[in-house]
Amino acid sequence: MSRSVSDLPYALAHHEELAARIEGKRLAVFLDFDGTLSPVAERPDAAVISESMRDIVSALSERCPVAIVSGRDRTDVHQRIGLDTLFYAGSHGFDIAGPADRPIRHQEGTAFNAEIEAVEGKLRRALKAVDGVLLEPKTASLSVHYRLVRPAERATVEGAVRRVLVDHPGLRLMFGKMIFEIQPRLNWNKGSAVLWLLRTLELDGPEVVPVYIGDDITDEDAFAVIKTRGIGFFVNARDETDPGRATAADYLVEGPAEVGLLLRFLVERPRQRSQALSP
Repeated sequence: MSRSVSDLPYALAHHEELAARIEGKRLAVFLDFDGTLSPVAERPDAAVISESMRDIVSALSERCPVAIVSGRDRTDVHQRIGLDTLFYAGSHGFDIAGPADRPIRHQEGTAFNAEIEAVEGKLRRALKAVDGVLLEPKTASLSVHYRLVRPAERATVEGAVRRVLVDHPGLRLMFGKMIFEIQPRLNWNKGSAVLWLLRTLELDGPEVVPVYIGDDITDEDAFAVIKTRGIGFFVNARDETDPGRATAADYLVEGPAEVGLLLRFLVERPRQRSQALSP
């Protein structure tokens, strides 16, 4: 059952409860990138992951399977993180690949690439006079970023996107943080990608606790699919998150810095049951 973001318990104050939920279990950890491992940047090409965060994700991947489930293109997020031991699901899960020792591969929606390319061309022409709008083509999707667009012109961007999509009923419009996502109209999302990875990696049994950490509306599909078997952590951004927004997550953390503390807890938890979630 969903509840509002403001009603979520604060993860860093419930380390004993979390330790009890994962004690004696195997973990499978799924992580968003922007706003989770990296602070949200004004431009998508400016997002970076800190060395300390990279190190702790690497350490966690030595203990359990770790997958990045991002709206970014798979190759882009892989390059930004720079770890070859992880599983990567890019384009909101439409493009999945494993590391060299587990060379799994899955793609959805590639039959729509030509149509998405046509939509990109139409939008570039329709929005050429709007300062700050950024179009980001990806595998089986297209992102329209409007974070840098003047507030008075943001409705113009949305209107252009909606008008163009009228002629492309095979595509759908999704929403994120200061972004419009154009995707194939398929029953596939981040939650679908998480379920596919759990099944493919034989991690869908009762001995495994899936953990998902994310900050965006698009992460809600993943929170929902692990609700009855795993633990979802919502990464709050106080300046961008509506505290009344409904979420299927179980706990709250405040920003990437606290995500790092949570991941360190997951790395160290077998050593000491009472290890606190603190610096």
